[in-house]
Amino acid sequence: QVHLVESGGGLVQAGGSLRLSCAASGSTSSTYAMGWFRQAPGKEREFVAAIIWNSGMTYLTDSVKGRFTISRDTAKNTVYVQKNSLTTENTDNYSCTAVFGGVTFLNCSSYRAWDYWGQGTKVTVSS
Repeated sequence: QVHLVESGGGLVQAGGSLRLSCAASGSTSSTYAMGWFRQAPGKEREFVAAIIWNSGMTYLTDSVKGRFTISRDTAKNTVYVQKNSLTTENTDNYSCTAVFGGVTFLNCSSYRAWDYWGQGTKVTVSS
């Protein structure tokens, strides 16, 4: 089991930046990958970014490439997503996720590929 706790959400103006953090605890030595999804009320989760824990290889959805960066601190068992040049379309609830294995660039964008989820943190971008 892995327990995930997100932080860093809040209100930011369009064009601004925000960094979300997700601290993992529990069976973290078995973590293969961690990632971020966004979700609007009544909608399915949408993939944002993922990182393979050991190699540091990253995957980002096309709409955030060049603006968002995902990284991890292996000593702190924490994953981050740095979000720059935010727009109102980035307003959503962002959840951290983790999996023990089985994700690649082919399936990481599907929430079904992931096993553990945090409660989420709200990001609101004002115009």
